[in-house]
Amino acid sequence: MKKKVAIQGIAGSYHDMAAHRYYEEEEIEIVPCNTFRDVVRSVRNDAAAVGMMAIENTIAGSLLQNHELIRESGCVIVGEYKLRISHTLSALPGTALGEVAEVDSHPIALMQCGDFLDTLPHVRLVEMEDTAGSARWIAENGLRGHAAICSRRAAEIYGLETLAEGIETNRRNYTRFLVVADRRKAEDEPGERPKNKASLVFALPHTSGSLSKVLTILSFYDMNLTKIQSLPIIGREWEYLFYINLTYADYPRYRQALDAILPLTRDFRILGEYAEGKQSV
Repeated sequence: MKKKVAIQGIAGSYHDMAAHRYYEEEEIEIVPCNTFRDVVRSVRNDAAAVGMMAIENTIAGSLLQNHELIRESGCVIVGEYKLRISHTLSALPGTALGEVAEVDSHPIALMQCGDFLDTLPHVRLVEMEDTAGSARWIAENGLRGHAAICSRRAAEIYGLETLAEGIETNRRNYTRFLVVADRRKAEDEPGERPKNKASLVFALPHTSGSLSKVLTILSFYDMNLTKIQSLPIIGREWEYLFYINLTYADYPRYRQALDAILPLTRDFRILGEYAEGKQSV
């Protein structure tokens, strides 16, 4: 039976690309979803499904709502993949660059291609829900004079012609995607490499030095902190949840570190233990 992978978006989206790269040795079935909440719902409702969710981009920053979605859902992070994002400008076959009057894409993709778009001062920019969706919309409606900022894969799937590629302003443009599974079936997702990374979330008492004490302990146990993100706790004014990613070389020492910080925290949870993700080139 094919592995089902729920993604936000459609075929040709960057979520679709990340899913196929992560599961490159397996045959998968993509389950398109309109929202990230739908992705989580698919994972919870289908025993054969996992989810692929963007969590941060090196230029646009974190997708804060996805941290909370994973925590609230009870899903477990079982893997990650870091995808190099390379945008194209694509339009109906036979379209010349000078004929483009409107560029359609996701607002973040438009932002990431700012320098290129500045060379097209008379073009109207229109925000859409999805990069691949923009390509499909142009193709299905035969919209001449429109172009989409999308992946090369999306342009090929929907029969568009690439007018320019590599149009992102910063070539160090990567998105980190998380693979999430229902907690009850997380162990059915064996990794090809040993686990060496963990995602944690916890609250802290509203006292002086509470965060620095936790960080000092993690440093003492040689934990490599790769990310820390705070989000306000709704209904508890001026209190925050701290989302932490760390890598470790020694699993028993990592567990000792968790035992040491546990008494200092509240609402502590391990969101996932997994192998640090590969990075595309």
